[in-house]
Parts: sequence; C-alpha cells; structure tokens
Amino acid sequence: MPWRRKPTRTDLICMSWIGFLGVFSLAMLPLRAWLLGAPERLPWLVGLLGSRSGTTLLGSVIRVGTDLPFVWPILLGTLMSIKLDWTYWWAGKLWGRGMIEVWAGKSERATRNYARAERWAYKLGWVGIFVAYVPIPLPLTGVIFVLAGAQGMSWKKFMLLDFASCLLWMIGFFSFGFLVGEPAVRVLAFYSKFANYVAIALVVAVVVLTFVRSSRKA
Repeated sequence: MPWRRKPTRTDLICMSWIGFLGVFSLAMLPLRAWLLGAPERLPWLVGLLGSRSGTTLLGSVIRVGTDLPFVWPILLGTLMSIKLDWTYWWAGKLWGRGMIEVWAGKSERATRNYARAERWAYKLGWVGIFVAYVPIPLPLTGVIFVLAGAQGMSWKKFMLLDFASCLLWMIGFFSFGFLVGEPAVRVLAFYSKFANYVAIALVVAVVVLTFVRSSRKA
C-alpha cells in the first residue's frame, strides 16, 4: 500500500477511488468497441468517453464530407477524459510518490520505467501536464499527476492545466484525423463489420476477468 502507517479514512477513500477508476476503465471497453463501429456513433464515443482514437476518426469522417458535430463532442470529451484525474493528484498529496511505488511493484523493468518517467516529470515541472498525454510507452500520465499533488500544486491549478492540455491534445488528434481522411475511414468501414462481435467478446472477457479476480480474493 502507498501509506507507511495505519491508514486513515481519507487514505481508504482515495484508494477506493483509484480502484474504481481501474474498474470503470475496464467496464467501458465493450462500450468503446461498439461506439467505434459506426460513423454516426463517433460523436458519442468522443463526448462520453473522451476517446483519442474516436476523435481522430471523427476528424477523418468529417474530412470526407460526413455531416457530424465535433465541437460539443470535443469539449464534453475533454471534461470526461479528466473527470477522475484528481484522484491521482490526491494520491500524490496524501502519499507523495507512494502510489508510484505501488504501481512499480517488485518488477525491475516496471521500476526502471517508472523511474524514467519520474525523471522526466521532475525536469518538466508543471509543463509536464501538457506532455502527460503523449502516446509513448512510458507511464507518464499517472506519474506526472501524482507528482503534481506531491509537489504541492493546488487542485484548481492542476485541473485547469489538465483541462487545457487535454483539450489541446483532443484538437490535435482531431486535426490529425482530418489530415489523414479517406484511409482512416476505410479502416473504420472494415472494423464496423466486426464491431458488434468485438463488443460481445469484450463483455465476456470483462465478466470472466472480474470472476477470476473475485475468486482469487475469496
């Protein structure tokens, strides 16, 4: 656990929120797969789940002439993307880098990756929040958010920076999709043939995984 003392009620509440975030993300996978299966569902994929891939594809289908809204999905999607980011900030405020140690666990490889992400986060400071959404194979997002809380950044400043950075990235993904255009639309058309099956398979996978985890804890 990230605390090195008897946990308080606040500690347990914060840890419960972090646990909920993981469960919620897992539970949304089938919905993501289904919403991705048709162009007319893309605004809802972006708006409700803040999907980056959905935002990119939304830009592409609009490029080829499909009449779909994009302003409200991007704005709402930004809010939905950051809705639980405060849990990481709170974890940093409560436990310092303790949550990072929990994520790293006993794996040497994970420890190295998290250490590398921490070094980047310390160098970047508050600017790191704008880098947190870079799609690279380093656990930057959680580390940067935890360290923001650990280093004393106020909740208001953190959430404002988080909103601004997420919005910029959403616009960037949309613009990239708009530039790509037709090739991305062809990929979407191919995926749409199997979207329902993918969604069903993910529902089964989530149920099985939940059952297995519950059995191990029992």
